[in-house]
Parts: sequence; C-alpha cells; structure tokens
Amino acid sequence: MERSLSMELVRVTEAAALASARWMGRGKKEEADDAATTAMRDVFDTVPMKGTVVIGEGEMDEAPMLYIGEKLGTGYGPRVDVAVDPLEGTNIVAAGTWNALAVLAVADHGNLLHAPDMYMDKIAVGPSAVGKIDINASVLDNLKAVAEAKGKEIEDCVAVILDRKRHEKIIEEVRSAGARIKLISDGDVAAAINTAFDDTGVDILFGSGGAPEGVLAAVALKCLGGEIQGKLLPQNDEELARCQQMGIEDVSRVLYMEDLVKGEDAIFAATGVTDGELLKGVRFKGTSGTTQSVVMRAKSGTVRFIDGKHSLKKKPDLVIRA
Repeated sequence: MERSLSMELVRVTEAAALASARWMGRGKKEEADDAATTAMRDVFDTVPMKGTVVIGEGEMDEAPMLYIGEKLGTGYGPRVDVAVDPLEGTNIVAAGTWNALAVLAVADHGNLLHAPDMYMDKIAVGPSAVGKIDINASVLDNLKAVAEAKGKEIEDCVAVILDRKRHEKIIEEVRSAGARIKLISDGDVAAAINTAFDDTGVDILFGSGGAPEGVLAAVALKCLGGEIQGKLLPQNDEELARCQQMGIEDVSRVLYMEDLVKGEDAIFAATGVTDGELLKGVRFKGTSGTTQSVVMRAKSGTVRFIDGKHSLKKKPDLVIRA
C-alpha cells in the first residue's frame, strides 16, 4: 500500500464524524448512522484505491451499511480489503455519551478476515501483555497473566466490558478475582484500543461484541503492537451457513491476530464523534468544525494524532472533488 493512503483515509473518517456529530444527543441513532455512512461513501469515491468491503457493519443495528462486497474508491490505485464502521457507537451518539468513533481499516487484498456481520467473543490487551492471554483460559488466569506482565497486582488491573446481560458471568468472575471493572454501554473498538495506552487506565477487554469491530480492533492493535483473540458466535443456522459460505468451516476455532489481519502492513484510521479517553469529539462553531483523529500504519509503526479545522462553508458536503 502507498504511504499517502493514510491521510486519504483520515479524510473519510473526518467526514463521517462531522456528519454524524450533528445528531449527538438527539435520540436518533439511525439518522446519525445514515449521515456517517453517506458522508463516508462520498469521500471514499475520491480516494485513489480499488477497495472491497470484506467485513462491514449495520445489520445488527438495523441501520444502513457499507455492505460486504461493496466496491470503494476511484477504481485505480492499490487493491485493498476494507473493514468499516461509519459510526461505531450509534447508541452513544443518540445519547451523547462517550467514545463514539468513525472508524475504518484497510489492508492489502486478501489480508483481512472475510466473515459475516455477527457476534464475536473477544479478549484484547496492549503490547506489554502480548502472548500472555488465552481466550480459552479462565478470567482469573488471564487477569493473573496480565497483572504479572504489567507489574501490577490483580486489584490494580482494570477490565473493560460491555454492559450486557450476557456478560453477567464474566463481570462476576472479574469482581471475584479482585480486579476493577469499567462497564461501557457501547463502543468496544475504542475499548480495545485503549488497552494499548497506559494513560487510559484500561488493561484488558473481555466479552462479546460485533465481529466487524473485532477486525477493526485487530488492525489497530497490530499497528500498536497489542493483541486480540476472537471466536465467532453464530446465533442461528442462517449465520452458521453464512460462515461456511465465506470459507469458515470451524466457527469454534480461535481467531488469532494473523487470522484477523495477515501480512506486515495495514492502516487504521478513526475520528472522534463524541469525547473519549483517546480522542476528542467534534466541535462546531459558526461555519467551522474541529475534529481529532488517529491514523496508524502497521508496517512503520507510526501513530499520528491529527487535529483538523474544517470550513463547512467552503466544503458544505464535506468533500471537494476537484
């Protein structure tokens, strides 16, 4: 992939963030997601690449989506796989709470997991605990391993978990082990990324969430030197059949980093829609809007934080094609 693609992808996430942020706190998640998706498509049309969505998001939220198999880009340039979530945290934006992102990832063709939009069990950590976790091990054993790797006591560790009824057992096991918990309403891509930054105060992610978010998090953690493991969780025969149609015969097998994102190169980009531990959300004033984004490349290990100020008068539809 070409190095210049990194900044082109930031333009895509910035546009999606600016469009969806207008809906913050207004209780309309579908409208917010539709705004992000439309803006993302419009800017993707200007990016010099031959992209194909191999894992997308939307069916679970009953929202418009960039669908699996959709072609993105101008049709010339590098041939890449795309994982995308125009608005990671539709409920977050609707409620005006923390850690909504516009997010995407690309890798060379054939290097991202090609899987249906369904649930995935996940465990994720930052660089200091790579090689220490095991999704098949107990919560206690994983907490012990992470605590030892980070030079902490278990009671000093913080696990981030989606606040869902299906996670009651995990939550109880973390509490019984003596560790602390940060429950989140939505947004496990941001949560997984936060494990790689000490100043976020998060040490490990447990629990199930969307498979697209798992692939997106895997690309980010590959760039950051972290680790995520996953297992697909088909909920019915239809989802199981879709896995098999995509070449995934054994849905019970553990998906490691190399299964989720192959090769040495991949790019991850995200722009904050609402405030979070890592990125500020969109701010509007008059005819301008400000954004904060992060873009990372696995091949170089470069991580850039980018502050943008956008003239909404000169660029009202968030894209200039000429």
